[in-house]
Amino acid sequence: MRTIPATVSKLAFAGLLAVLPLHSAFAQDATAVAERLKTLLAGQGLELTWSGVDGDASKMTLESVMVKAAGEKDGLPIGDIVLEGVSEDNGGYTIDTASTGNFTRTKDGTTIELSPFVMHGVSLPAEGSTDPLASIMMYKSANLDHLTVKKGDKTAFSLENFTVDVTLPADGNPLEFKGSVEEFTGDLSLVKDPKSKQAIDALGYQTISGNMKMAGSWQPSDGQMVLSQYDIAVDNAGTFGLTFSIGGYTLDFIKSLQDLQKKMAAQPEGADSSAQSMAMLGLMQQLTFTSASIRFDDDSLTNKILDYVGKQQGMSGKDIANQAKAIVPFGLAQLNNPELTAQASKAVNAYLDDPRSIEITAKPATPVPFAMIAAGAMSDPKTLTKTLGVSVTANQD
Repeated sequence: MRTIPATVSKLAFAGLLAVLPLHSAFAQDATAVAERLKTLLAGQGLELTWSGVDGDASKMTLESVMVKAAGEKDGLPIGDIVLEGVSEDNGGYTIDTASTGNFTRTKDGTTIELSPFVMHGVSLPAEGSTDPLASIMMYKSANLDHLTVKKGDKTAFSLENFTVDVTLPADGNPLEFKGSVEEFTGDLSLVKDPKSKQAIDALGYQTISGNMKMAGSWQPSDGQMVLSQYDIAVDNAGTFGLTFSIGGYTLDFIKSLQDLQKKMAAQPEGADSSAQSMAMLGLMQQLTFTSASIRFDDDSLTNKILDYVGKQQGMSGKDIANQAKAIVPFGLAQLNNPELTAQASKAVNAYLDDPRSIEITAKPATPVPFAMIAAGAMSDPKTLTKTLGVSVTANQD
């Protein structure tokens, strides 16, 4: 199953970037547009080929497109890419819609099926523009109606109505985005591991369903990247939420990272990559950590797990909760942070008595360079909780 997310990610990335250069290079005919697309994607670390190009500015098609990441042997056939409503805009170009076709691929007994991935309001500034975002594809919205992953003839995972909306940066304001998956489903009865299957059956999660929501922003000028919401809600279980904020994720950083990734991909198998690894560490020093949080809002999962573990040991769920309360302070004492130990123990006790929500937050007084975090992790990991300002709370809105 590990090939599935990689394939889906590659397909989505290809679908997004496939539109990228189709304005910037618009040169009177579809073939010139396609060649410019190929050139720009090569700069993004993707190799693009096709069997033919047809159409004009009103509607053009790149036929039988194959996309391959730099350094990979095998490409991914994504079918035709259709661009409609290509027009010039102050030396640059806009595309009303850009879409792939239906996609199906089977490998090692797993079949991935996707409906067309469609982007709306795609734009690219003129080539040579002084706009700092001139090399990045922008779009106003995108959607994927269906995605299905099958094992044999059984549906292991599916999602419905994935959408993304983007507010483009203007007048010094950051780029803002939000997205959602209206519904996803998973068939956990297909899990083969006996122990995992036993737990899944006991907890009653042979099939699961839920939804996903995300939102955030990116300021190109200083590289402040904020993921303000990333919530995955599973019906009759709970909601897992993640947020983070980092600085230094600028266009220069992105370009340097892409260049380094290309060099690493070009390395022959078995070659010494220590120089590239050191370069990667040096590059990461440009980033700063501002904040992060992990939160779980319970919807019956906690008590189900306590009861299940208790049954395995001939005890009640309440007995297991009391054992956990007693163990937590001893485990946290190893962090050498008495204040955090007391705070976390209090939060865990409150949560186990009344499971509503529990959250771990890291928010230092000032942004911390990633280099300092890495150095602390290697020299004295126990100091990290103080450096990052870690705190634990329970049952707070």
